[in-house]
Amino acid sequence: MATLGLSEAERESVERFERDVIEPSMTALVIVDFWAEWCGPCKQLSPVLDKVAEDYAAKGVKLAKIDVDQEKLLASQFRIQSIPTVYAIYRGQPVADLTNYRSEGQIKKVLDQLLDQLKIEPEGAAPQAEIEPLVAMGEQVLADGDAARAANIFRQVREMAPDKPEVIGGLVRSLIAGHEYSEADDILGGLPEELSKSPEISRARVALEIASAPKVDTSSLEARLAANPDDHEARLELANAKMADGDRDSAADALLEIVGRDREWNEGAARQRFLQLLEAQGLEDPWSSAQRRRLSALLFT
Repeated sequence: MATLGLSEAERESVERFERDVIEPSMTALVIVDFWAEWCGPCKQLSPVLDKVAEDYAAKGVKLAKIDVDQEKLLASQFRIQSIPTVYAIYRGQPVADLTNYRSEGQIKKVLDQLLDQLKIEPEGAAPQAEIEPLVAMGEQVLADGDAARAANIFRQVREMAPDKPEVIGGLVRSLIAGHEYSEADDILGGLPEELSKSPEISRARVALEIASAPKVDTSSLEARLAANPDDHEARLELANAKMADGDRDSAADALLEIVGRDREWNEGAARQRFLQLLEAQGLEDPWSSAQRRRLSALLFT
């Protein structure tokens, strides 16, 4: 914003704007609230914006307030016609008009979308470009069967990116593979609700549920099935036991056998458990893809 020909007060106004909005917006998403003391709706919106800014400070969001009576030059530059007017600024440019969003939930929803689209990282966070190859390394080490080393890799990456669900999920699955169920459960139990809903955390949670199931002697279950192949309860228990032992192939075979014999048994319990098995393995895993094709062949032929 040019300052040639401006009064001293106007130059100070421009300098404040550059300091409080433009400079922070180079790395953060800045919410700019145009308001005035006499504006009733502004006073209603102000505490909502304060709360959202506080909740999202760690995610790379900052709040700046501009009194249009005190900062007439800025109000004219932004062509403010009515207040409150709220813009989101990133890298010195308006990227969204938030004026019509008045509730905390509405504002947070649009901020989530902006943060994702603009790839804005929290202040001090490691860039995603640095994190991705380390996560891939941890996943490869885990796939190679070295659970302890994979857990160490993911612990180190988590120090760089403490809130990345793919990092937390990888760490938890590494701990599960190493039979460190208590630590895995502690990590999952300490996550905030919004993070717990991510696919990576859901996968880890299902994996822990499967792996920590009580070990049982399967000989009695196999005897029941030999006597009655339609004993679906016994076959489901057998599948759960195989899952807990890490025998995913036998577990999948047992669950698909139930689906093939009676797909609606117990409100589709076998199919639901089968899908949980795939989720724990990873839905994009080649093994999971092959198992999905087996399920489809049963359901649609």
